[in-house]
Amino acid sequence: MNNTVFDSIDRAILSLLQQNAETPVSEIAEQVGLTVTPCWRRIQKLEEKGVISKRVALLQARFLGLTMTVFVQVKAGKHDGKWLAAFAKHAASFDEVVECYRMSGEYDYLLKVLVTDMDCFDHFYKRLVNGIEFSDVTSSFAMEQIKYTTAVPLTHL
Repeated sequence: MNNTVFDSIDRAILSLLQQNAETPVSEIAEQVGLTVTPCWRRIQKLEEKGVISKRVALLQARFLGLTMTVFVQVKAGKHDGKWLAAFAKHAASFDEVVECYRMSGEYDYLLKVLVTDMDCFDHFYKRLVNGIEFSDVTSSFAMEQIKYTTAVPLTHL
C-alpha cells in the first residue's frame, strides 16, 4: 500500500496531466499557483514514485477499424500456480487483448478484446483456446460504449 500524501497542488497537477499530458509545465504551474521550477520538481517526484507511470497518446480504436469490443470470461482449467502463470503469459501475448483481469466470482478471468469484426474475433478465439486448457469460455459483445475514460478518480485524495 502506498502511503504517499498528496496535497491539493499534487491533485491539481495530476488532474491537469490526466486531461492532457502535453500541457506545458509553465501552464500547469500557472494553473496550480506555483512557479515553473517547483511545479516541475513535483511532477518529477510523482514520476519517481510511480504515481505517473508513463505519458502516452490515446488512440480512438473505431477510427483504426477496431469497431468490435468483446469481453471474454474464462474459467480456469486448473487452479494451480503453473496454470495461472501459463494463462497470464498466454493472454498477454495477444495484441487484441487490451485489458486482462483475474477476477473473483463465477469466472476467473476477464479479457477486454478489440477486433475489427466477427471474423477477426473468431480468428482470435481459436488462437486463444488453442494450446491451453480451459474449464469454460464465454464472450459478450459490447453494443454501445456508455462511458470511457483513462482518468483515475482523485476525489478521495
